[in-house]
Amino acid sequence: MTSMPHPSHGTTMTKGLATLFAFCCGAIVANIYYAQPIIGLIAPDIGLSSTVASFIVSLTQIGYALGLFFLVPLGDLLENRRLMMVTTGVALLSLLSAAFSQSPDVFLLASLLVGFSSVAVQILIPLAAHLAPEESRGRVVGSIMGGLLLGILLARPASSLIADHLGWRAVFGTAAVVMLVISLVLATTIPKHQPTHSARYGQLLTSLWTLLRKQPVLRQRAFYQACMFATFSLFWTAVPLELARNHGLSQSQIALFALVGAIGAVAAPIAGRLADAGHSRVASLCAMLFAALSFLPSLVEPAYAVIGMALTGVVLDFCVQMNMVVGQRAVYALDAKSRSRLNALYMTSIFIGGAIGSVIASALYDHGGWGWIVIAGSAFPLLALLAFLKNATAARPA
Repeated sequence: MTSMPHPSHGTTMTKGLATLFAFCCGAIVANIYYAQPIIGLIAPDIGLSSTVASFIVSLTQIGYALGLFFLVPLGDLLENRRLMMVTTGVALLSLLSAAFSQSPDVFLLASLLVGFSSVAVQILIPLAAHLAPEESRGRVVGSIMGGLLLGILLARPASSLIADHLGWRAVFGTAAVVMLVISLVLATTIPKHQPTHSARYGQLLTSLWTLLRKQPVLRQRAFYQACMFATFSLFWTAVPLELARNHGLSQSQIALFALVGAIGAVAAPIAGRLADAGHSRVASLCAMLFAALSFLPSLVEPAYAVIGMALTGVVLDFCVQMNMVVGQRAVYALDAKSRSRLNALYMTSIFIGGAIGSVIASALYDHGGWGWIVIAGSAFPLLALLAFLKNATAARPA
């Protein structure tokens, strides 16, 4: 394996720079989730039927998946800061288009582009791994991933609260202003990084399959985290339905409930430190096991069910975040010159898992209620745990 020269002419990852990266990651990834809780407000205003309204969320996720596959690998080829500037610029324009759109076609196209351009976060994380020294890489990536998870968890309640008071268009207008700030931050503070990898774009995409085939650690870690993120998406898609239908919570109260789940973001730096100390296997084992057990508190007496579900949310978020950070550190250690492509494959697998969890959540809940959500939510991390134990027994790297 050829080692990569330290980037950016001696620039190193300071605590302040890591905090800045974390803020940028959280703000950018939030773009994908703003529309989810407010599609019921958006659809009638732009002329979308209720049956087609779900396409807003779907197209955003499809756009993100396309960006992961076609755009993120360019992080191994093009100067990183310039690439991020272009993608955040597209995000800004897409959010403005969504805010001012009057027709469903314009809004749906804007949704696709919002997802596509929000993959700038997946260029930023490998850059942070490049800048961080080997001995503290897990801690740095963990801190930044904490910011990313906070962005995911806070986007929905923020969107609900803004829409309640200022209307749904203000959500996208506010997000566009945030992207303008992020663009200025990137331009003035993020160090330049020109990869040493030389290849044509087609060769770069072809190499994705080669990396997936040749790196068992990548395949294993991608599968583990896809299962974990399926549970994460399943829970956070179904729990608002349960809270509203069976516990009488309002939209604002559900938003506050989601804020409680954000406590789980503290797992990121803890997971990074455990990985740096060589405890990746123990951390992964605990994360998968406790994720499977996390649904038990939600089965308590109905009078305390909301508290039980809140505990489930905190523990589940903690476990998902811990396993993701440990997995990322393992994947980034495989090949320094291929980190953007490795990250693209890793994150694409994760979001496929998340999409599966989201898709089946409503159907499971409608047919079997919360009990079916508990069964499916526990099954995914148990499947990951079985695969992890099998690989560990075979003495394969994990």
